[in-house]
Amino acid sequence: MGLTKGDLVQYYVDVADAVLHHVARRPMQMKRHPGGVEGDFFYQKRVPVPHPEWLETVHINYPSGNEADFPVVTDAAGLAWIANLGCIELHTWHSRVPEINKPDYLLIDLDPSEGNPWAHVREIAMASKRVMDDLGLPCYPKTSGVTGLHILVPILPELEFPLVREIARAIAKAIVVLVPEIATTQWKVAGRPGVFVDYGQNAFDRTIASAYSIRPVPDARASAPLRWDEVPAVEPGDFTMVTMRDRVAAVGDLTAGMWEKAVSLDPLFDALKVKRTLPKRNPRPGPPRDWRAEYDAKKAGGSGWNRGTQRGPSHR
Repeated sequence: MGLTKGDLVQYYVDVADAVLHHVARRPMQMKRHPGGVEGDFFYQKRVPVPHPEWLETVHINYPSGNEADFPVVTDAAGLAWIANLGCIELHTWHSRVPEINKPDYLLIDLDPSEGNPWAHVREIAMASKRVMDDLGLPCYPKTSGVTGLHILVPILPELEFPLVREIARAIAKAIVVLVPEIATTQWKVAGRPGVFVDYGQNAFDRTIASAYSIRPVPDARASAPLRWDEVPAVEPGDFTMVTMRDRVAAVGDLTAGMWEKAVSLDPLFDALKVKRTLPKRNPRPGPPRDWRAEYDAKKAGGSGWNRGTQRGPSHR
């Protein structure tokens, strides 16, 4: 498409009003493409030193004793700085400073494997809307910008990640009940019998590409918020860095005001028969690993787990 880093910086500055309410006060993981879309990339959690004095950061202490300072973008200048580092996409946590242990949205990620048609993703999304409506949950769909679809539920930051994940798991299973022939919550990729209704991203230190984020694929797709009446006909490549500004000008920010509609998940413990106690998990040394990023990097043939070559759209 002939797009440059300068074009990317200008895009994020132009859509800053729409994107900032999604990324502001969230720790940001940097996925840097110093050689552009076709070159090597690497993941970076710690803010570069030196960095601008005006850039906000947050100090994260992990249970293992490890610690890191993450960048926190709060304005258009921060977006421009991040993009100028070669960060094509904006990968942010599900929580905000200072409540970093408590997410302010629940995510259902519709993640098709090879052989799952896009039509199934759209059908499952509409089934998800039925489940959310029955539970009284506000929900906002957006394209992932690659081959998936994200459904965000704004929530009050009152529960820690493991409990939100348990609620998300119960919601995912309720979605699968409506469309069992084409949807699954099976973690194992081999033999997966349908589109993965992924609830596992609701975890500390996990990130997704934010709304309006550009993805590092040849057609520079954008993660585009949608109206629900658009979902049955939307295509993964409908929105790109070239077209997204016109889209916002035409329909506005479809997620405007979503955080003011945040709800408590507390009633769902009883409605979905979810235990209010934290699930027991064996402790793991070091900070949580981004398994998806490591897998993508390894699959792309890089020299290490966190380094690789972007060869085309990933399934995120």
